[in-house]
Amino acid sequence: MHKKMKIILCSVGISLMLVGCSGMSTNNNRDSEKKTEAYTSTDTMVSVQEYKGEGYGLADGKETDKLAEANRDQIEEAAIKFFQEYYKTDIKVHNVVGTRDGATVFVESAGEPHFYTYAVVPVDKQKKKVLTEKIWADDYQVQNAIQGSLYHMIFHEEFGQLDDYFASLEAEGQITGKTKEALQNVGGHGFMTPYYFISTDADDAAIKPVYDLYLQNPDESIENLRNTYNESLFDKDNFQINIQLFMKQKQAEPSEEVFTQVSRDLDEMTTIPKGTYSFYLNDNLIHAQTSEGAKDNSLKRAFPDYIIKD
Repeated sequence: MHKKMKIILCSVGISLMLVGCSGMSTNNNRDSEKKTEAYTSTDTMVSVQEYKGEGYGLADGKETDKLAEANRDQIEEAAIKFFQEYYKTDIKVHNVVGTRDGATVFVESAGEPHFYTYAVVPVDKQKKKVLTEKIWADDYQVQNAIQGSLYHMIFHEEFGQLDDYFASLEAEGQITGKTKEALQNVGGHGFMTPYYFISTDADDAAIKPVYDLYLQNPDESIENLRNTYNESLFDKDNFQINIQLFMKQKQAEPSEEVFTQVSRDLDEMTTIPKGTYSFYLNDNLIHAQTSEGAKDNSLKRAFPDYIIKD
């Protein structure tokens, strides 16, 4: 049965970059909640348990997609060198997707700090050439990815409580999250789990010294990174945990009972990380082309009714 659905693109920052824009806004919750495009057919909707990134596409990307695939080895080599040189980080390339004037390269860090992000290789369509020497990434988006993963490293006990909670929810059988393959192939949001991703603000002064220390010495100990963190400058508005859960049953609508339970649990938990939490409970479907799950029928706790932990 076909019914009209309007997809809320929850990550406007990445969407703008991937269609070829060079100007970026910070990846925060208020950007996340803007509706940017409507889709009216369920033909492109896939069960979240089955979605691994197949069908993902970007604007005017068919021609460049073919060029990128033909030059995959060259693009991978350029991406690995780029992240080593500029961000002192070893990465793995999972996917290359063509867009209007380039190829977007989805990558995952090879170790700790662990994150997903992306770079862009320009493509000269007239000459049918990939310009790997001009590879670039939005600096703040990569910084955001590293900062979020550094938060997860230095507050591993607090995040462990959050991760265990979501794992227990899934074990109960009503909810699920995105697949690991979806995160790898079309994620790009920084530190990500199947259930949430982290966003930091450009003005997050508490984590910036940790980020700077990491770039100076990627092998720095977690203890020294933690000691560099400036807790006195922490601002909950600069640190967001964006939760996206899905119903496990394929035909299930978002459950008010589950939504209320999770909202209450998060409100009451005292040992999870400090920050600003948004929470979406979606049905079982994900939009294949955009990898987004939030829709008109999603239940949400978001602006201005965030879950605040301070």
